[in-house]
Amino acid sequence: MSAAAPAAEATSDKPLIVLTPRTVWLIFGALMASMFLSSLDQSIVGTAMPTIVGELHGVEHQGWVVTAYILAIAIVMPLYGKFGDLWGRRWPFLVAIGLFTLASAGAGFAQSFGWLVAFRGIQGLGGGGLMILSQAIIADIVPAKERGKYMGPMGALFGIAAVVGPLLGGLFTQHATWRWCFWVNIPIGIAAFATAWFTLKLPSHRSGKRIDFGGIFFMVVATSGLVLATAWTSWSGNTGYDWSNTGFLALVAGTLVAIAAFILVELRASEPILPLRLFKNSTFTIATLIGLILGMGMFAALAFLPTFLQMSTGAGITESGFLMLPMMVGVMATAIGSGIAITKTGRYKLFPIVGLAVTAAGLAWLTQITGDMSMWLFGAMIFLLGVGIGLVMQPVVLAVQNAVDPHEIGTATSANNFFREIGAAVGTALFSSIFTARLTERLTDVFAGSPAAGGSGGASGITPAAVQQLPEPYKTGVIDAFTDALAPTFWYVIPLVLVGLVLAIFLKEVKLSDVAGMVARGEALAADGSGVAGSAAAEVVDELTPHATEVDVPHQRGPGAEAGSDDEVPDGDLTARR
Repeated sequence: MSAAAPAAEATSDKPLIVLTPRTVWLIFGALMASMFLSSLDQSIVGTAMPTIVGELHGVEHQGWVVTAYILAIAIVMPLYGKFGDLWGRRWPFLVAIGLFTLASAGAGFAQSFGWLVAFRGIQGLGGGGLMILSQAIIADIVPAKERGKYMGPMGALFGIAAVVGPLLGGLFTQHATWRWCFWVNIPIGIAAFATAWFTLKLPSHRSGKRIDFGGIFFMVVATSGLVLATAWTSWSGNTGYDWSNTGFLALVAGTLVAIAAFILVELRASEPILPLRLFKNSTFTIATLIGLILGMGMFAALAFLPTFLQMSTGAGITESGFLMLPMMVGVMATAIGSGIAITKTGRYKLFPIVGLAVTAAGLAWLTQITGDMSMWLFGAMIFLLGVGIGLVMQPVVLAVQNAVDPHEIGTATSANNFFREIGAAVGTALFSSIFTARLTERLTDVFAGSPAAGGSGGASGITPAAVQQLPEPYKTGVIDAFTDALAPTFWYVIPLVLVGLVLAIFLKEVKLSDVAGMVARGEALAADGSGVAGSAAAEVVDELTPHATEVDVPHQRGPGAEAGSDDEVPDGDLTARR
């Protein structure tokens, strides 16, 4: 096979890339570093937030530190996916790393709250690309049949970041300065950029297709409105804007109009930013809905567990991070283990089914938490939850990538991640509102008899340190109030996870392709024996002659849509100019 490569390159202005194992692993290292940076920054500022907003005088607007980042990520995800498919992924990926690293430096040196929020938004503009393009590039260089062992560690990164983020944030804030929450990204970002610059030799294209400016505009407006509405909403009337607020109602109405306009524009666009025909593919639709549900359940459940630990045990912000480590271990074990198992067996449907069932069981177990429970028991609960999450995250992404045409891998991957981010925003907002309403009611009862409380006034300003200093029965009352408010709230998440379980049962298992995306598009060859581009690379080489101007790649079942789908591509349609 490798002997044929020089012949293919003899008369080509742009030789096909030869994918060797060393090249793949170098690229994989850069992708892992980049994904870790992006996912870490969603959680690292949480424990440092009180110090940050206090120093920069932004307490009343502190939610923007997180909202700006999440909003920017959600907006750019579909853009990076689509533009990577149209023009190639090398330059968008380098731009994403550069934006993220420079914005991290800017946020670390911020001298005002507005300055910090602005750079957090720019961080998100880069972070969204790091998430999407990393997964899409792996699909480009590794066939679906072998991809599990690469995507498993990628899935584990999300679980690691969810736990390590608050832990690092606490360590930096307590022992150095909160600014290291951002400065820590700089050396990693520079190393990832340098590695990608020298190893990420992906092809670039000149697409003559029209950019879907209308779709981009309405997608940005709809996504912004949805994220802001869920972040600001108040189902209980205690926080945020309630449903009698005229401005809030205008935001909701404008968001609904933008969503409707986006759908109409995408149905008419020649090259839509999010092709709605992808939803005719049942594998894509079901896997994307599972991602949406997982986002709602996972992030909602994780948002308040560290607070519960700090309140019930008196643990500091760093110690509460350590107490979440069992969940990280569970995610790592099953994300990596499922990836290896998928590579060996070629089967992936069982993992989201089992994972969602275990996730539901873990959430049900968490409804039994108490203020005086053993931390060993709590660790077992969150370990079980992590086991379930790790079994689901990457197999659904793999299912999406394997069910679509190789030319739309980036678009499909970004759509799956986009809906998961939207699910996280909506789920966290709903969970927060339910929890806050229950907590306020119970704290009001606890402090009702306190002369200094003035009724419900004692419910305000509660911090973990203050709780430990309260006399009895107020200390026990506050801890029980947090427990009574949080534990039953998990019951609201369980039905969502069970809906995902039912969907997973109907997920069609399309045979995993043994052709990497770049090979299927005629842009790369596998080095002989590399196991990267798979056995079909020989078919590609056979098509190459010194006089060839096109590479015709026979359609493979994996990269195309499932049988009977409108997305299935006929034999010979997957061509790429050399």
